[in-house]
Parts: sequence; structure tokens; C-alpha cells
Amino acid sequence: MRRAFTLIELLVVIAIIAILAAILFPVFAQVKESAKKTTCLNNLKQVGYAFEMYLSDSDQRLPDRRDLKQSLPGGWKPWNSWPTSDPRGGWAEIVFAPYLKSVEVWTCPSIKGSIMGESVQVAQPTTTDVGAPTTRYWLWRFDQILDPVPLDDLWGKTTEQGVLDIQAAKNPQAGFPSSAAEVELAVDPYFPTTIAAVPANLKGASVHRGGRNRLMLDTHVQWFRDPRLKP
Repeated sequence: MRRAFTLIELLVVIAIIAILAAILFPVFAQVKESAKKTTCLNNLKQVGYAFEMYLSDSDQRLPDRRDLKQSLPGGWKPWNSWPTSDPRGGWAEIVFAPYLKSVEVWTCPSIKGSIMGESVQVAQPTTTDVGAPTTRYWLWRFDQILDPVPLDDLWGKTTEQGVLDIQAAKNPQAGFPSSAAEVELAVDPYFPTTIAAVPANLKGASVHRGGRNRLMLDTHVQWFRDPRLKP
């Protein structure tokens, strides 16, 4: 005669499964997010390679497409809150398309479908067509449309001149870089808690909690922890 499980035994098994699930699900979530963070770094590496190839084809000068900054859907800075400039990268997707295999490198998988990922300060479609290529990385040193080019922007400059100009600008946000390795070229979007003008629904938000992935002007990539963001 076969012995069936008692109700107590079944409840004990269910309880054990629930405990294991409670322990393992956060671990699985962390592993999944870590994989997305790595994909994001790889995306930025690909963008860095595109910059390198463009420089090689353009007499070592960075692109100057302030015209695209103004003509893309929505124009330049179609919002009244922070950021006070427009670091979106739609222009770069167009300029570097010949050097990149996929438009997917312009979006971190962790930001897809999120409120931040679809906010006007972050998402920039390159055309008005449905399903148009959309970028979701920021390029702070290509954030203005002023003429002449501001000291802390890189439009049309060599990397060496760009570093010297940023030093001369004395912009605390840009810092005082000693080399191209200290100049941020592209970065995950983020919204500091310390800035009053940041929209309430985005305050403290970042693609990867507590910091951001960055591509530097010498094209190396790195993780940067930022205490102004939610941990």
C-alpha cells in the first residue's frame, strides 16, 4: 500500500520552497541586472569604437553636427526642467551609423520600458516614423547648439584641443581633466536628488542604481558610483 503525503508534510514542503524562492529570486534578479550592466558597458565600447573610426576618417576631428541637434524631432531641449542643456544622442546615431552594426547599442537593456527610458529628456528618435531608431545615452560634451562652440563642448575639435578647452572653461560639472581619460564622452542617463529642477518622478533615478556606466574620451569604459542617486 502506497503511503501518501500528509497535509502537514505538504505544507512543510511548500514552506521550504517559499523560503528558497525568497532567497534565490533576489539573487537571480541581481545576476540578471549584472548581465544587463555588462551589456551596457559593451554598448558604450561599441560607441567608442565608432568615435575612433570617425576620427580616423575625419582628420582626427570630432563631428560637428549642431544642425542635427536642432533639426531632429522635437528640436533642441524640448523640456523646461533639468537638464538645462540637451545631452541626448540622436545626432550620433545618424553620424556613426556607418560604423555600427545595430541601433540597439544606443539603448541599455535596463532602461527599456521604464519611465526614465521613455522620458523626453532621455529618449530621442531620429525620425518621426513609427519605430524610428531611438537613442537613450547622453553625451554631455555635445549638449549645446551655440556658435561659436562653447569651451566645454567638443564639436569639431581634436581630442587634445577638447581637453585644453574644458580645462579653460572651468566648468565644475565638466571638471578639470588632465587627459582624455578623464573626459566623459557618453553616459547612462541619471537624475540627481540634489538638483531641485529634476522632475519629481525622476529624482534620484539612474539606469543602474547608485551610479552609471561611462565612455571616456580616450574610449575606455568604466562604472562610476554617484551618491546623488538612489542606491
